[in-house]
Amino acid sequence: MRVRLIVVLVIPLIVLFGVLGAAYGRSVALASQQELFVDRLGDAGYFVTSARQALRTDDPTVIEGELERYRQVYGIKAMVLDRSGDIWATSGLNMVGLDEPAMQNVDTALSGRRGDAPRTVLPWQFDDLVLAEPIFDAGDLIGVVVTSSNTNALARDVMRQWALLALGGVLAIGASLFLIARLANWVLRPVRRVDSAMKEIWHGHMEARISDTTGPPELQHMIAVFNSMAEEVEHLIQRQQEFVSNASHELRNPLNALLLRIEHLAMGLPDEWAEEAERAREEGRRMTRIMDALLMLARGQNSEPDAAPVDVVALVTRRLEAWEPISRQRDVELALVDAGQVHGFVDEIVIESAFDAVLDNAVKFSPPGASVDVSVTNGGDTVEIAVRDHGPGVAPEDLALVTERFWRSPAGQDTPGSGLGLAIATEFLNSCGGTLAVASGDGGGLLVTLRLPADGTAS
Repeated sequence: MRVRLIVVLVIPLIVLFGVLGAAYGRSVALASQQELFVDRLGDAGYFVTSARQALRTDDPTVIEGELERYRQVYGIKAMVLDRSGDIWATSGLNMVGLDEPAMQNVDTALSGRRGDAPRTVLPWQFDDLVLAEPIFDAGDLIGVVVTSSNTNALARDVMRQWALLALGGVLAIGASLFLIARLANWVLRPVRRVDSAMKEIWHGHMEARISDTTGPPELQHMIAVFNSMAEEVEHLIQRQQEFVSNASHELRNPLNALLLRIEHLAMGLPDEWAEEAERAREEGRRMTRIMDALLMLARGQNSEPDAAPVDVVALVTRRLEAWEPISRQRDVELALVDAGQVHGFVDEIVIESAFDAVLDNAVKFSPPGASVDVSVTNGGDTVEIAVRDHGPGVAPEDLALVTERFWRSPAGQDTPGSGLGLAIATEFLNSCGGTLAVASGDGGGLLVTLRLPADGTAS
């Protein structure tokens, strides 16, 4: 943003300097030629008086002497033409050395008028300044005084002024760039402070505030609003954490009571119900662990998952067995189609919760008689749990939306659900360094892949 801001300000400034510099440079070139023209016009006017007298007496001796001294002192050649355009007196100048514009000036003078000052702008295109001044006697044209001045010195002077102008422009642009950079820093410094504070809050440091309020008044107000907002957000999160913590503690008591009742009932059941009683105990213990996981997520990213080496295949098998009554009730078959010995370094409860959310989604949207295929594979640095259902699937343009909270497919509006399952699974996986990917299955349905960190012992 800083670079873009500087570019936006500097480019118009460079264009402005360029336009002003070009106008001033053109003015310098024309003014220098005009000054030389006026100077040479004064010299020609001096020679007009002497030439008129010489032409009257038909004696070129005097004017020739003056023209020669003029050439020796100033290095400028001159000549006097009679009314027919023939050379009457000269100090070395002749008609052969004159180019076409110079001849036009001579012809204009022979017609009784004076030529215009040169209008050449580029100094390397300056030609010798040829000035022709008509000589009148009693209103009649009797001759022309012609001078030819070398303009090399004038061209060098104009180029020197142009170089100084360019140097001044470069220095002005450099100074402007420095000031604009300082201005951009001054304007953007509050924005950087807000960005830094937002990153701190993003990483869980809710106490982050901005103490330095210097900068433009509008951004100072923005910082004040940000600090107020951060304080309010911190207060709300604290209240949320307190609520979740209190709810967790309140739920533990009835859950513990439920587990005790299960233990009491299990003691009176026949032996063939022992396995079901143990499953009920395990589900109760799992609910306790889930409440711990939810409490950890509610506390934010400062709470680290309890990662440990986990037999992922055993975990998936256990959860498929737990889901088997529900899938049987819906006439959906759960199948572990591809699994070797795969281990991951994850929080078991977090992965169980994420897998349950994905599996619940797959069973819910599978038609009766279909199957949900689950595979567990080792992907090198990651372990992949793929859940493939054969339901209606999701349109390709909606795949990126399925992990957003409360999003539901238009085709699945009649199916009970809240649209939170895959979103919660994504947050669970992110908390332990995993990811969740969603893709369309070949031939329909949805393929959801949970990627977990591997511990390197998979085979």
